[in-house]
Amino acid sequence: MAEAKWYVVHTYSGYENKVKVNIENTIENRGLQDQILEVVVPMQDVIESKDGVKKRVQRKLLPGYVIVNMVMNDDTWYVVRNTRGVTGFVGPGSKPVPLSDEEVKNMGITEEVLVDVDIVEGDSVTVISGAWIDTQGVVKAINLAKQTLTITVDMFGRETPVEIGFNEVRVER
Repeated sequence: MAEAKWYVVHTYSGYENKVKVNIENTIENRGLQDQILEVVVPMQDVIESKDGVKKRVQRKLLPGYVIVNMVMNDDTWYVVRNTRGVTGFVGPGSKPVPLSDEEVKNMGITEEVLVDVDIVEGDSVTVISGAWIDTQGVVKAINLAKQTLTITVDMFGRETPVEIGFNEVRVER
């Protein structure tokens, strides 16, 4: 299988987030998770000063564009190109040009780093920091991308799901 690369997709101005959601929904509906890996609307933190009050807000780094990490083939090209709000790929004519590794790095888009965790679903853990310190729970889900665990804790006689970071728990074996 071909290697996934980052491509820039031009959208109608103001439709970036809608395009992202529409592409993600199509990926799920058509089962293309192994071909279209990630859809990103690049954002940057900006401090605005309004009426003497400074406020941190997020702004689109590239208004009118969405970045897609995908394996380019006829199916994926068709899916992205025919998403509502997309005007086309960036590149000469109808041929999309992938971003170089340096361009991806400069945009702050980083590829997912694989994390090796010695925790599996069903493990008993004790929370060692944060608001839930000394609470015991059972791991129900592991999110490697966010580096979090969903554990169930006993609260008022009911099992309640809680999301905790990897470094905030100790496995009880």
